[in-house]
Amino acid sequence: MQTKVIVKVLGTAQDGGVPHPNCSCEHCQLSDHRPELRRLASSLAIILPDLKKWHLVDATPDMREQLTFLKRSHPELGLMDSVLLTHAHIGHYTGLMFLGKEVISTKHLPVYAGQEMQDFLASHAPWKQLVDLQNINLESIWPDEVLVLDNAVKVTPLQVPHRNEYAKTFGFVISGKVKKLLYIPDIDRWEQWDRDLQEISSSVDYCLVDGTFFSEQELTDAGRDYKHIPHPLMSTTMDLLANLVQNSKTKVYFTHFNHTNPAVNPDSDVTAMIRSKGFEIAEEGMEFQLS
Repeated sequence: MQTKVIVKVLGTAQDGGVPHPNCSCEHCQLSDHRPELRRLASSLAIILPDLKKWHLVDATPDMREQLTFLKRSHPELGLMDSVLLTHAHIGHYTGLMFLGKEVISTKHLPVYAGQEMQDFLASHAPWKQLVDLQNINLESIWPDEVLVLDNAVKVTPLQVPHRNEYAKTFGFVISGKVKKLLYIPDIDRWEQWDRDLQEISSSVDYCLVDGTFFSEQELTDAGRDYKHIPHPLMSTTMDLLANLVQNSKTKVYFTHFNHTNPAVNPDSDVTAMIRSKGFEIAEEGMEFQLS
């Protein structure tokens, strides 16, 4: 019997979430009054419900809430069977703190990461303590080298350019027996990547890609210069993938939204325009069945 593989969205915000700390912008104020508009830091769960197993993609500072959220819809699941890390920015690995002796106190939990990320965790407190006390076991991932999880799902790391102060950054192609999902929450610019976005996107069924900022004007209004911001604009990504979305089976979803992005509001004109072009906004709780 074929093992079912589900990818569930646990978070869709940039590292600081929505509402953002110490912010009184329109979106943060709105989410304070409307809890359904709040967003947690970007993360996925790869679920094998038949085996009662699951794997966490990125350990965010919102991991405590995300674990509770996951168990509401999948009460059969226990602790994650492994963690896969994309990179060394705070919204993607600092949730590892919950695995230590002060909280969950895991035993030999596999944490998959690139070599530089492993070196960073093993040599810097407080993460070093997780390694020394064997709360976690650091396991290697390599660009383009397939990782097989529970003989039912394959994960292929793709190295992407993105402010690699401490470690290289990865996206993942997650493959079930029937469908595939591309996950790239962070990248500097598509044109700086040594891969062709259209080609890779056309080879999968679902794309969840960097939607941190919508437009240059959004950044100007926030007092920031787009030239110094290492993320592609959503408008640029839509131009690159317009033909794919209109002419193929691939569904493209944006994720990793900054709190300034008008797409965080489902009632905004920008959100309506994005959907009118055939693109989608990732929402927490969405599930994609790959097998």
